[in-house]
Amino acid sequence: MADPRARHFRRLRKLRRSARRWSVLAGGLGGAAAVLTPYAGLGLPDALWAGAAGASTALALWRWSDLRALAARPAPPPPDPARSAERTRARLVNAVESLPAGKEAVAEVRRQRARFALRGTAAAGPWTRLDKASLTLAGLANRLTGPADPAVLEAAVAEHSLRDLAERVASVERGLRLAPPDSRAPLEQAHGSLVAQLDQGVAAYEQLVAAAAGYVAEDGQGHGGEHPAVSRLTDATELLHGIATGLAELRAPNRPMRAPN
Repeated sequence: MADPRARHFRRLRKLRRSARRWSVLAGGLGGAAAVLTPYAGLGLPDALWAGAAGASTALALWRWSDLRALAARPAPPPPDPARSAERTRARLVNAVESLPAGKEAVAEVRRQRARFALRGTAAAGPWTRLDKASLTLAGLANRLTGPADPAVLEAAVAEHSLRDLAERVASVERGLRLAPPDSRAPLEQAHGSLVAQLDQGVAAYEQLVAAAAGYVAEDGQGHGGEHPAVSRLTDATELLHGIATGLAELRAPNRPMRAPN
């Protein structure tokens, strides 16, 4: 979205240039009409000159009127520097995400920034475990098809909820450090409960990832414990061996025939 203040002054400059251009054109056509119009009367070419001069003059006056009306309006206030910086950051992120592997790079930067923000809190360890498990599940997601599709969606919702819970644990812990002694006991109890919930949630998420890995392993098993690619490669190898043996027999010299007794 463009800055309203910049758009206002850009429109002023555009109207000023247009008014000057039409003024110059109207003056040129008016002078040409005054010089070329004969005193004896107006012909068709002279009428065209006069009409063009009048139309240019009217447009010039119209443009100057629009310019004065726009200049009389108060200019929009300058943009907030914080919002400008946020818009610049958003445009930069969008530009990076449009590059090959840009989304992965942006996601990694955000993940590292979140991990740094939780450093030194009780949520740092579960957050690291959740990161490892989510990256593992991301590598398995393309193979979790068919009946495993709902599990992928549930894992995405659970990951978002657990990350929110980890940030809540860190916030409560920071508040606990500043709390007066008489109000620390209920905060410590709430903090311990949140940490226990986070540990249980991350452990359940890790169990889900392990189950997903087991599903992918079983889904990739062929009949009789042999992958289909192995049987195809074996058949191709035997075929090539057979062709090679046949070519070797064709190249062998003919054996001499024995004379009859």
